[in-house]
Amino acid sequence: MSKTNSLTSDPIPQLTWRIALPASIGMFFNTMFNFTDTYCAGLLSTDALAALSLSFPVFFLLLAVGSGLSQGSTALIANALGAKNPESARLIFAQSLGSTFCIGIIVSAVGRWVAPTLFQQLGAEGDYLNVALAYIDTLLCGGVFFLLTMTLSSALNAQGETRVYRNFLIAGCFANLLLNPFLMWGWLGLPAMGVAGIALATVIVQFCGVVWLAHKVWSSELFRGLSGTLFRPHLPTIRLLLSQSIPAAMNMMTVALGIFVISWFVKHFGKEAIAASGIATRIEQIVLMPAIGLNTAVLSIVGQNHGAGLPHRVREAWLTNIKYGAALMLAGGALVWALRDPAMRIFTNDPVVIRHGVYYLGFASVTLAAYPILFVTVFMMQGIKRPAYGLWIGLYRQVAAPILVFYTLTFLCGMGLAGVWWGIFGVTWSAALFALYWGWRTVRPKALESA
Repeated sequence: MSKTNSLTSDPIPQLTWRIALPASIGMFFNTMFNFTDTYCAGLLSTDALAALSLSFPVFFLLLAVGSGLSQGSTALIANALGAKNPESARLIFAQSLGSTFCIGIIVSAVGRWVAPTLFQQLGAEGDYLNVALAYIDTLLCGGVFFLLTMTLSSALNAQGETRVYRNFLIAGCFANLLLNPFLMWGWLGLPAMGVAGIALATVIVQFCGVVWLAHKVWSSELFRGLSGTLFRPHLPTIRLLLSQSIPAAMNMMTVALGIFVISWFVKHFGKEAIAASGIATRIEQIVLMPAIGLNTAVLSIVGQNHGAGLPHRVREAWLTNIKYGAALMLAGGALVWALRDPAMRIFTNDPVVIRHGVYYLGFASVTLAAYPILFVTVFMMQGIKRPAYGLWIGLYRQVAAPILVFYTLTFLCGMGLAGVWWGIFGVTWSAALFALYWGWRTVRPKALESA
């Protein structure tokens, strides 16, 4: 376990890689987990493959809530540790864990309620609709486990410890690889569950993750012997947690809305286009993994240094992570461009799906470098306890601008599906440039030191 005070004294570049590298490796295996599900769904049918893409906006609502709670608790715990107040850190963690459990139950129930109507709005009917519902209903039955793993990991992330969660994600990836065929095809006498078996395998892995992470958190120095009285509802702490978590969760929900917006426009060009969008997005995710780890690094480092009253280190952490992320994604974009056709063929033999996906990945290759600018800035703002920034930029990037730009390019300008791909490129880069401007105004010496 990293020492809690090392985040306020060790060199920023060293800390960045110490935290980001395990987080990136873990997220790589998490993405491979999703790749495995996509590959297995492709072995079942095109309907099953499209069902996973169709289900993602609903499931992402659950993940958005969990991510918001995780980001909020990480920022608050890190600030408390930077201010050398471990008792406050323990109270925040206990309250966040209880809140996560209750909210997870509610959100899962709401998700199952809205899924049928949402899927029908996206063009699902008949067997296609039944397959999509079988997948999402099973997944949401274990929804609370997804949220609990994120909240448990936040207690470790705030201390700069990302190796434990990395180990869970690696083990979970391989466990999912083994469980999927047994459950979807019914090996060893088990009932063949089809796409629902893919979902059940995921739920089982997440449940095991809760047990593993809880053990690690409770045995850590900071949380060893955590008092049961800290779990009694404490309204001031809950209000503080929600004030940090709700904007972050709503920002993540804008991503779900953004996926819905993209899916709504893409659906006009057939389920092959929907399937292509899902596959191509997962390919983007794997390339983004090195940069995604930087989000955890900047949140942990900025949180503790802001709590310790070290604005120059906050500024250095933001700039360092921006530079690293942009450089990594310029290289990643070149890789995507070179391998976009064979990458699509890993998941499907449908020539229409491949053609749509290859075209989209061409645009993605020159968009990737914009994402670390956006993400690092949002997480930096979360670390200095200004989470509303992420919500506003999310509403612009995921909802307002896409609806206007996609409609204009796709229908008014007659560009068809290409209008969606061009729109993603233009909207993402405009948001990234604005984030760069806003981030610098926030971390410049006079602004940050007077905050």
